[in-house]
Amino acid sequence: MDIRLDDYANLAFDVRDNGVVVVTLNRPAKRNALDAATIDELIQFFTFAPRGGVRAVVLAGEGDHFCAGLDLVEHWKADRSPDEFMHVCLRWHEAFNKMEYGGVPVIAALKGAVVGGGLELASAAHVRVMDQTTYFALPEGQRGIFTGGGATIRVSDLIGKARMIDMILMGRVYQGKEAVDLGLAQYITEGSSLDMALELADRVAANLPLTNFAICSAISHLNNMSAMDAAYAESVVAGIVNTQPAARERLEAFASKTAARVRPNS
Repeated sequence: MDIRLDDYANLAFDVRDNGVVVVTLNRPAKRNALDAATIDELIQFFTFAPRGGVRAVVLAGEGDHFCAGLDLVEHWKADRSPDEFMHVCLRWHEAFNKMEYGGVPVIAALKGAVVGGGLELASAAHVRVMDQTTYFALPEGQRGIFTGGGATIRVSDLIGKARMIDMILMGRVYQGKEAVDLGLAQYITEGSSLDMALELADRVAANLPLTNFAICSAISHLNNMSAMDAAYAESVVAGIVNTQPAARERLEAFASKTAARVRPNS
């Protein structure tokens, strides 16, 4: 796995032997706010990941916060025209689409602020783990701006249109179990969200890559289709994945009753 570290200034990497890569937003003085350069680096990495032998990604933030969203200072200083900011938003969509549709499992280790564009980034991950410090908000209404990185698509898909509108209008903040129950995260831990995310990533990395690709790419595509088209496409994907040669050993273990059984959590 050849990640050219010299190509990155705002992302840090920890490459593990099992193909898990920890990608850390590395602008702690800005609460890891997303400037244009960071978005470009996310595009670069998530273009590489599906072809570079990456088995799973843990996305984290340096310091006390995951991500405070759009770098508003950069945006204010740039004094962008409407078409310039439109293209900024399109770059955000490119980065987040590569995460969601790229086929490599992405697990977000959340802490502190997951706000505005930070929530849009987190919602593009396949799994979100939060700790006791994590809080979620969409403060665009109070800032006099509007979401541009996919909140109207992904956050509304997680929590519903009405709750997302309420978050933006009221500046509502969600924390703790309420955030999990709402769907903003799937896991909450008393300890380190990074430690838990790494445990989950290790488990995911043990799956067959083609199976993970289908789970972390096809499902999103299928959800964009009509029911009839999705049923057809699902059958095609299953035909490919369920007959892959690499699965024969695992299927044989199941048939011979040597595979681990599915049991309820104790």
